[in-house]
Amino acid sequence: MGGFVIAAPASGSGKTTVALALMRALARRGSIRAAKSGPDYIDPRFHEAACGAPTHNLDAWAKAPDRIRALAAGPEPLIVEGAMGLFDGAAPHGAGSTADLAAILNLPILLVIDAARMAQSVAPLVAGFVRHRPDLRFRGIILNNVGSDRHAEMLRSALTDPDLPPVLGTIPRQSDITHPSRHLGLVQAAERPDLQDWLERLADLAEAHVALDQLPLAHGHTRTLETGRLDPPAQHIAIASDAAFAFAYPHLLADWRQAGGQVTPFSPLADDPVPQADLVILPGGYPELHAAKLSQNQVFLTSLRARADMAQIYGECGGYMVLGHTLTDATGTAYPMAGLLDLETSFATRKLHLGYRQLHADHGPFAGDWRGHEFHYATTTRAVGDPLFTARDAAGTALPPMGLRRGRVCGSFAHVIDRAIC
Repeated sequence: MGGFVIAAPASGSGKTTVALALMRALARRGSIRAAKSGPDYIDPRFHEAACGAPTHNLDAWAKAPDRIRALAAGPEPLIVEGAMGLFDGAAPHGAGSTADLAAILNLPILLVIDAARMAQSVAPLVAGFVRHRPDLRFRGIILNNVGSDRHAEMLRSALTDPDLPPVLGTIPRQSDITHPSRHLGLVQAAERPDLQDWLERLADLAEAHVALDQLPLAHGHTRTLETGRLDPPAQHIAIASDAAFAFAYPHLLADWRQAGGQVTPFSPLADDPVPQADLVILPGGYPELHAAKLSQNQVFLTSLRARADMAQIYGECGGYMVLGHTLTDATGTAYPMAGLLDLETSFATRKLHLGYRQLHADHGPFAGDWRGHEFHYATTTRAVGDPLFTARDAAGTALPPMGLRRGRVCGSFAHVIDRAIC
């Protein structure tokens, strides 16, 4: 499999911007695919827009190596955007890092360095990363946020050691290509009306400042693997899908469809009635940004309550909050929700909850052992009922039980990624 992994020493190095620039520039020349390391819902949608092809999350902590290789398999070159710093992963030893993923896929690494505040010091930084793990291959360096031609020359002169990867690009500092963000990451791709123009400008930047012909894209036929596919949790699944409920993992939906399950999307924001189904899923997203509208959409809320008499209903993170009695937004305004769980949540006082989770459920559509993650700022002001999951963190330390269940309805703040690794 041809392709490479785009990594950086730390978050904030411009990794996503560089990745999108390279993806769109290379997509102009031929078919490519993209993937994202770790549990991220937002970056992959930008990847799809840049490449014009579906994108998967490849999570080296949550998924078995064979499962990762199966999802990554394909005839086109694969460009993987890393997460955080190259060696950063779950506590205590960085398990599931971008470095682990590169090793599993046997792909070379393109290291993106934010060079805005350095010159000759770039050499020991790069040398340390290159020598830290002998099992990794580094194909090149891209220097980002370069201040001038003179600055670029200073950086290049510091990196002439033949034992270091070659400099394949120096991208100048550009304030007009930055992308707005919110508390969970970038603004979603569907929210940018200028998305295609922005991607084209990024691609032009890559064409002008990166040696695209030297990127490792050689490839041959790659056999598609059938490993770790998950059966659907129900035969007919209705899943909320719009700007408020956008956080559903494509690999799960694809598994369910390929195994014969029927997956029907609907939009709570459009006040769609909930389709008849065996299981209704409300994924995560940003319901707090749309709480006023959701609370007024009585066709959606009434039909959701009615489905609870005949179907299972499951909510993840944002979807879990909508299953409660009220959702309080950042201004302190409380909006009534479905009232199917004895739950009240609030963004008036924000607190970060972040980390991988080892999950076990005896009931509900995701009974059994799973790997997942938690990432939200909501606080729970009331939660009464039986918990859904027992939980441990990535290191195996026991955490308080997660979520609630009542009758056919259940949910939690955890996002399920994949079956637990045996």
